[in-house]
Amino acid sequence: MPPYIGVAMMIILGLAFAGASIVGAGLIRPKHPTPGKMDAYESGVPPTGDTRGRHHVRFYMVAMLFVVFDVELIFLYPWAVRFAQAEDMAEKVTMLVAMILFVTLLAVADIVGWKMGVFDWSKE
Repeated sequence: MPPYIGVAMMIILGLAFAGASIVGAGLIRPKHPTPGKMDAYESGVPPTGDTRGRHHVRFYMVAMLFVVFDVELIFLYPWAVRFAQAEDMAEKVTMLVAMILFVTLLAVADIVGWKMGVFDWSKE
């Protein structure tokens, strides 16, 4: 038996389960559409204007900074575990310098965003 057959079976089972869930939900759900149910819902406020309007670049900058911090946290935890396991002092110093450089680069991204006014929501 090829070693990848287990992975292929899990993919097939996952797709079959997803498909069966979607079809089953479509078969058993109540079908009573009303104009109120078919209307767009935005936190209880009636929708106004075009939904394809342009957004300020500040929203995208905040999203990018969130991704930067997310990536930092993803790399920080395994680094800390490996750093604690390292026994050679030269390896620990190298790892520490690399992490200081990494966090410094991320701090620079934060400072640039701050100087650009990304975090100041009172401006138009």
